[in-house]
Amino acid sequence: MSVTVVTTIAEVRVAVAAARRAGKTVGFVPTMGALHEGHAALVRSAAATSGFVVVSVFVNPTQFGPKEDFAKYPRTLEADQKLCGEAGAQLVFAPSAAEMYPERSVTFVEVKELDAELDGPARPGHFRGVCTVVLKLFNIVLPDVAHFGAKDGQQARIIRQMVRDLNVPVEVRVEPTVREADGLAMSSRNRYLSPTERSTAPAIYRALQNVKARALAGEIDVARLESALHAELAAIPGSRVDYARILDSETLQPLPRLDRPALAAVAVFIGTTRLIDNVLIQ
Repeated sequence: MSVTVVTTIAEVRVAVAAARRAGKTVGFVPTMGALHEGHAALVRSAAATSGFVVVSVFVNPTQFGPKEDFAKYPRTLEADQKLCGEAGAQLVFAPSAAEMYPERSVTFVEVKELDAELDGPARPGHFRGVCTVVLKLFNIVLPDVAHFGAKDGQQARIIRQMVRDLNVPVEVRVEPTVREADGLAMSSRNRYLSPTERSTAPAIYRALQNVKARALAGEIDVARLESALHAELAAIPGSRVDYARILDSETLQPLPRLDRPALAAVAVFIGTTRLIDNVLIQ
């Protein structure tokens, strides 16, 4: 399927308005580009439920910290366009930073409390940048449904809260994490891994599966579960554990005991590449 690429907000609004006049619902997949099969699954899910699918491709500068990889983040728009068309999208919105953040932009969106753990402390200002750009994209695209991946579990939870709190008329759907055959969660950052690092990285998901199995077998002491999870991750050759936490899946607050649904979430450096993953423990 052919897909149109536009770079301005005005062009997006014209295209979406035409789709609505044709009686189509609008699905939306926000991305930072460097698309892979995980993104394709989100686009296919959007195409299955909406008549007009928009994918944004924008490396958002406001969600990167000063020591993070904004400059080297891969830009692969031509390949991204091809993937989006094959997966069923009609429009790719690939704006410049100046288009998204005009001169003297001073308004930002923050969701408190849900950013107190995990990537909140690890990446100060990250979720403020995420929420700001996602709300701007929602206001530009005006989608009926927006699709996010479960791999970024904290992000998805925060976006759901923002939509609820600010009365944004969009349905947020969180789609299952797409994994490689060996279990590694698909990520644009996987391309930074050396062959040796790539061979060890699937141990992250195995550690999460193991801690989930311990919990389902009856271990409810969260401190013991977190300790076991951290130890298994730290034993991966070339790894450095950023965090390994088990939190209330709704509030993202610490739990002493597993007496409600919980999210086991980790961030691990394999070499210099930071990978995140999570599993839900019901």
